[in-house]
Amino acid sequence: DLQDRLRDRIIKLWQAELNARRGKQGAIREDLARIEVVELQHERSRSLDPHKHRHLWLNVKVQGLDGKWSNVDTRVALRFQNVVNAEGDLAARTDPAWIAALAAKGFTLNSDGEIAELQHLVRPLSKRSAQIESNKAAHLLQWKQEHPGDEPSFAVLAQIDQWAWAAGRPNKPRQLNEEDWASIVMAELLRADPKLRQPRSELVARSAVLDDLDIDLLAAKTVVDADARSTGTGGRFSDMDIRAGAIRALAGTGVRASRAELEIIVDKVIKLAERSHTVTLIDAAEIPHHVKHRMATSTAALKTTVALRIDRLSYNGDDRAPNEIVAIAALIEPDRELNSDQLAGASSLAGTAGIVCVSGAAGAGKTTMLKVAGAALRQSGRKMIIVAPTKKASSVAGREANSSSSSLHQLLHDYGWRWRVNEAGSVDWIKLSPGDVDADSGVTYRGPVREVSAGDRIVVDEAGMLELEAANALLDVIGRTGAGVALVGDQRQALPVGHSGAMALFWRRSPRRVELTTIHRFRDPEWAQLSLRLREPDSSEDMHAIANELIEKGHVVLTDNDAGAGLAMVDAWFQANGVGETIALITATHAESQTISEAIQARRLAAGQVSTRRKFIGQAGQVIGIGDIVQTRRNDSTTGVDNRQSWTVKKITDDGYVVLAAAEDSSDVRRISTSYAADHVHLGYASTVYGVQGETTDRSLVGPGVDAAGLYVGLTRGRQRNDIVLVAPTPSAAHSELVEMMQRQPIEETLEKSRSAASQEFRRAATLHPSATGPAQSSPDQRGRAASIQR
Repeated sequence: DLQDRLRDRIIKLWQAELNARRGKQGAIREDLARIEVVELQHERSRSLDPHKHRHLWLNVKVQGLDGKWSNVDTRVALRFQNVVNAEGDLAARTDPAWIAALAAKGFTLNSDGEIAELQHLVRPLSKRSAQIESNKAAHLLQWKQEHPGDEPSFAVLAQIDQWAWAAGRPNKPRQLNEEDWASIVMAELLRADPKLRQPRSELVARSAVLDDLDIDLLAAKTVVDADARSTGTGGRFSDMDIRAGAIRALAGTGVRASRAELEIIVDKVIKLAERSHTVTLIDAAEIPHHVKHRMATSTAALKTTVALRIDRLSYNGDDRAPNEIVAIAALIEPDRELNSDQLAGASSLAGTAGIVCVSGAAGAGKTTMLKVAGAALRQSGRKMIIVAPTKKASSVAGREANSSSSSLHQLLHDYGWRWRVNEAGSVDWIKLSPGDVDADSGVTYRGPVREVSAGDRIVVDEAGMLELEAANALLDVIGRTGAGVALVGDQRQALPVGHSGAMALFWRRSPRRVELTTIHRFRDPEWAQLSLRLREPDSSEDMHAIANELIEKGHVVLTDNDAGAGLAMVDAWFQANGVGETIALITATHAESQTISEAIQARRLAAGQVSTRRKFIGQAGQVIGIGDIVQTRRNDSTTGVDNRQSWTVKKITDDGYVVLAAAEDSSDVRRISTSYAADHVHLGYASTVYGVQGETTDRSLVGPGVDAAGLYVGLTRGRQRNDIVLVAPTPSAAHSELVEMMQRQPIEETLEKSRSAASQEFRRAATLHPSATGPAQSSPDQRGRAASIQR
């Protein structure tokens, strides 16, 4: 059995790669003689739907080679999980016995490692699972209301599970047994695809040839994988990350071979990847494998290049006279007076310094400042050109500041920059000169259409989301045009998907830096002050004080499980909608946002608020009807829709079009094709932090599991009310979770900061004692012991 083989390998890897700590402050690494693991074998998911899987629970107590029992080094164990996950991917896609067994039944694996012939069944089963979890949460809440002060027993929870699974199913059994369960699931599968009963022809399992593998390409893919996972640590990754990347790269080759044969290839790939594609940030003889001391050569070069380019463009200049700015502001908004920070920002933006940086908390009045600065620039014959990492943000900023706008990538594209994914999976940025042929379109590039002149001011709004590659291209455009640049944003809000640090580099070297700290958005002045503290806590003690205040003032909703948290978010949407208020629901992941969105849609359908008599199919097969709230997920200049823009479905035409009205202005109507909708539209009742940054609503509710940026952005969207729902049984547990959420990884914008961070991490790590002789050569049953439990 493949799962048995994978379990055995993981246990042996844990014993060989993990460690305990000994000595003063745990400075000495102690290799392990014995670990203990509990295995749970499940035939079904928590929703009682078919999902055969296993859990391995590693006991935190481990025995060192010195015979002593102590806690495992948790930092090493958590980071090694990347390798464990990669091992699972490799096994599922390369194991000869598993692939042969699938082929014998007429099945194959696709490029994602999924069974190609059954993949279409995932969506209907997943949707049903989401409904079961919602049923369970509602029934559990009802039970607690009927039994105040009591906690449900295991038997009660089992009854609720069975009721939730059976609810809404035809011919549901009164008591669930194995035969009933199997027959009902099979009937549902056959309803989804009646062809499942048809016999399939046996296939021949094919494999790539080991000797034909391109080791150079696999090494490049290895570092691309490690680099992509390093954005939260300034581009740094570890030897463990390199190993995981090599294993994943090999998993995608289509090779079928024993694990021993594959290990030879993995070792070759690792050595080449480390030698040819990485730089080492610290100089030490023995560096523990979990220490993030490496960086992709391309990322190190990019950090250096951007810093040097910013230095060359960071010339000083004069600010526009404050009295002139005040006069212009009085003409634009007679009833509003700029505060001192806004006045300083507008004066610098309208001045002549090469680089201006304005950082401001959520709701600090950046838009008003931009509007005044844009008017001042136009008065002196210069242009303000607003760009942003997203088209949605640039559209909003340009409209409100009365200035021309586009996404940053539109501007870069106009000035000859192109980007495409190469064979290794990384993005190559290429600059075309006039006369060059665009390889993607086949059209000859004639030069920029949009005029940017010396003295104009390019303003990057939401600049905290500016990633290094785009910043590098922007610096090229600035150098060629002679324009000045201004970065306006907040590094404490959502960071870029790629490598961060661009705004920090500009901030460090800018001759004009302005911080906006007066909050205008919130109706409660106390909440405004608390939001500033949440943005940047002074200390660990301040984090604890903020958590206490959030709980004591009723901004935290406690739930028992993820399903309960989802139900609380669904209820909150209906409560806000019922009184005519807008609400932002912020989740940690896109999958969670879609689960909540589908639950809201289902309740609205039942209430007659949405009609699917006319419907269209969105992303991932979502059925979307008239009245639904959706998000568009790709910029389309032809139809005028932006990525992550929210809309209400107004009409579905007979000729294959969908009419959308903007969520914030029902008179703003767009028409998209159903083919666009199938690829780039999904339900939009809830969103991740990237979907709500820059928006303002009446209320906000943040879901569990967000990071520090998600917590801050989410709790600053609502003018009237901002809350968070947590999976925590007690206020004490909620307090601990909030403090953990507030922790931020420092931005490492320079190589010097990355070297310092790697050195600090190395000093904290346990290193091998000079007298250690390495792991004992014990037999497998001595190295790890597993107890197996089947369910």
